[in-house]
Amino acid sequence: MNWTPYYTGTGSIPEQPQRLPPPPPWRAPTKKTRGAADAAQSPSPASTYRADPGLIDAVNAALHLRRPLLLTGPAGSGKSSVIEQIAAELGLGSVLRWHITSRSTLADALYRYDALGRIHAYNLRAVGRPAASRNGRVARLAARATRDDIGDFVQLGPLGTALLPGNSPRALLIDEIDKSDLDLPSDLLDVLERGRFEISELARHSRSRVTVRTADPGTRHDIDNGLVECEEFPVIVLTSNGERDFPAPFLRRCVRFDTPALTVSTLTSIVEAHLERVEEDTTHTLVNAFVDRLNRGENLAVDQLLSAVHLLRGNRIQDDQQRTRLQELLLQGLGRG
Repeated sequence: MNWTPYYTGTGSIPEQPQRLPPPPPWRAPTKKTRGAADAAQSPSPASTYRADPGLIDAVNAALHLRRPLLLTGPAGSGKSSVIEQIAAELGLGSVLRWHITSRSTLADALYRYDALGRIHAYNLRAVGRPAASRNGRVARLAARATRDDIGDFVQLGPLGTALLPGNSPRALLIDEIDKSDLDLPSDLLDVLERGRFEISELARHSRSRVTVRTADPGTRHDIDNGLVECEEFPVIVLTSNGERDFPAPFLRRCVRFDTPALTVSTLTSIVEAHLERVEEDTTHTLVNAFVDRLNRGENLAVDQLLSAVHLLRGNRIQDDQQRTRLQELLLQGLGRG
C-alpha cells in the first residue's frame, strides 16, 4: 500500500468524494452492532495489553484483599488498559470510568440530583393541561411530570453505580487520581472502606423505594431508603502519573504498583499485539529509538509508537525526507517526563 495524500493543500475539489483508508485497529470505533469480522479487526485493550509479572501479582493481591489497585507510571504507558483486561478475564462486564480533573468531587462520582429539572417538570405540570390540545409534546411532558417521580432526576455516577448490590463486583477505573483536588483522596476513604453511601434526597422522600438512573446507559436500579450498599466490593484500578504524593491513610487502603520502564522486548510485544507483523527493519528501528529516548528521560506515549509504526513500516512511503518528517511529527515529546 502506497502513501496517498488525500489532502493536497491546494483547495482543489475532486469530482468524487474521497474515501479515507480504514483506521488503525486501535482507532476503529467499538460498536455493539459490529459484526464478528469487524470485531476481529479491532482488538480490544483486554487482548493487546501485556502485563508485567509484578503487575500480575499486584492485581491478584488486590483481588484477594478486595483493595483498590493504585498504578503509578508515565502518561501513555497503558495503565488504564489494565482494568479492561481484568474485567475481561474475570467476566465483570463493561468497565465504569471516572476520569479525574481538578474540579472532580466525590459527590459527582456518587450521584447527581437535578433539582432544576424537577422544578421545570413541576411547572410543566401546572401549564401542561391547557396546552395539551395545541402541543402533544407538552402534553406528554406534563403527564410525566404529574407523577413527580424523583427517580427521573437522580442519576448515579460511576462510583455510585459500582457500589450497587449485585451478584458480581463491577470494574471501575479512577483515571489520573493525581489530577484531583488535594482533599479528594481523603474524601474517598470512607466510601472505599465501607462500600456504602446515602442519597439524602431519597432518604427524605415519602417513598421508601425509588428507581433511579445509573451510569450504564438505559439502565435503572431500585434504591431502598436512599441507601446504596454493595454486596461485593468493586474491582477498582486507580492510575497516577506520579505528579504528587498521597496521604498515608489513602495509600494504606491501596495495593500500590509502580509500572516498570518499557523495554524493547515489551514494546515489540505490544506492537505485535496491535499490528501482528514486527519483523520489518523499520519496526525494530522505531522501537529501539523509542526506548533510547525514554531512557534519556523524554516523555513519550506508547500510542505514538504504534502510530509511527503503522504509517512508516513497509514501503508505502518512498520519499526518505517525508518519512523523516512524519517520524518527527508523530514522535514529538510530551513535555514533562
